[in-house]
Amino acid sequence: MKFMNKIKKPLSGIRVLDIACFIAAPHAASIMGEFGADVIKVEHPAGGDPWRRYGTQTELPDQSLAWLNEARNKKSVTLNLSKPKGAELFKEMIKTTDVVCENFRPGTLEKWGLGWEVLSKINPGLILLRVSGYGQTGPYKDRPGFARIAHAYGGLTYLSGLPGEIPVTPGSTSLGDYMTGMNGCIGIMMALRYRDATGMGQVVDCALYESVFRALDEIAPRYAKDGFVREPEGTGTLNACPHGHFPSGDGKFLAIACTTDKMFERLSVAMKRPDLLQKYRNQKDRLKDRELVLIEVESWTRSMSRDDVINICTANGVPAGAVNSIADIFADPHFSARKTMTNVNVEKVGDVTVPNVFPTLSVSPGEVTTLGPSLGQNTFQFYEDEIGLSKQEINELREDGVI
Repeated sequence: MKFMNKIKKPLSGIRVLDIACFIAAPHAASIMGEFGADVIKVEHPAGGDPWRRYGTQTELPDQSLAWLNEARNKKSVTLNLSKPKGAELFKEMIKTTDVVCENFRPGTLEKWGLGWEVLSKINPGLILLRVSGYGQTGPYKDRPGFARIAHAYGGLTYLSGLPGEIPVTPGSTSLGDYMTGMNGCIGIMMALRYRDATGMGQVVDCALYESVFRALDEIAPRYAKDGFVREPEGTGTLNACPHGHFPSGDGKFLAIACTTDKMFERLSVAMKRPDLLQKYRNQKDRLKDRELVLIEVESWTRSMSRDDVINICTANGVPAGAVNSIADIFADPHFSARKTMTNVNVEKVGDVTVPNVFPTLSVSPGEVTTLGPSLGQNTFQFYEDEIGLSKQEINELREDGVI
């Protein structure tokens, strides 16, 4: 294929059509693009993905910083799937496609005559990632969903904040989107592996709330066992102490994690408090006197700078780390040494700093080659080279609002 990436990476030769909007399903496609897949962002000709206008705007129209970051390594082709001619063009595209990522309300593709039954007949090896708030089945499948709703419905928001107060946003409002995008990508990888063995494609069904619910450790088996409902715990955690966030003497915060008795023994040595170890050697004793233990630890962390606390903890084998702002992250030598961020030059904008590819593969690493394209940037080239349309046909389709 003329449109394929030339650099050999783990997913070189795999073509992905990203027909989704916003974050979750597009994020799955972005991960694949980082590792060599040929990702074609298929967008409505009237405005494209609304994510283009989300967040901080740049010197480029409809290419916000959020868009530039998340639409990395993608090409943009315009197509109105709801028009009959658009649906027919999409069917042509499906013939040479390995993966489609979509996040329309369940039943939307079927309404356009592009449901799984239709697409899989055209290409039996096709893999279709379907992301929605509540999944493709169940009584709530038709409800709209965003990550914030998934956090709430999936149980995470209930646990966030201080006891007795209104639940807070658990970190980023988009956390559930990114979690679902990663899970969707995992599903695609497994489906590709299955296709390698059988030649058969399949649907990967990802609900936003299920990605959130799956990450909540033992709350489900615990409730099923004895009816225990975990409540918000502020900065602490139910099953370990001291295990939370603490203030330092220079007005900053750090995290300390003592999940085992051995870790608490090390912390007691770091604090030069053998009396604490003698009194609270067992986790159950520390949990019983949680507040007293936390007061002792906080009194110690407040007596020095954050860096000093972390250095002492590290020297004694106690897990501790800074509660970083983005400014802290940019100044941190470890982030720099690991190349956790990278710069990509964008015309008229300059260098844009974005999170780098993760995970890091030792032999065939991924790469951020380009950031989010302009709307329809590759439309003419794609329809000429891949579909075989003439310039006149392309212009006519554009005039009709199809592309």
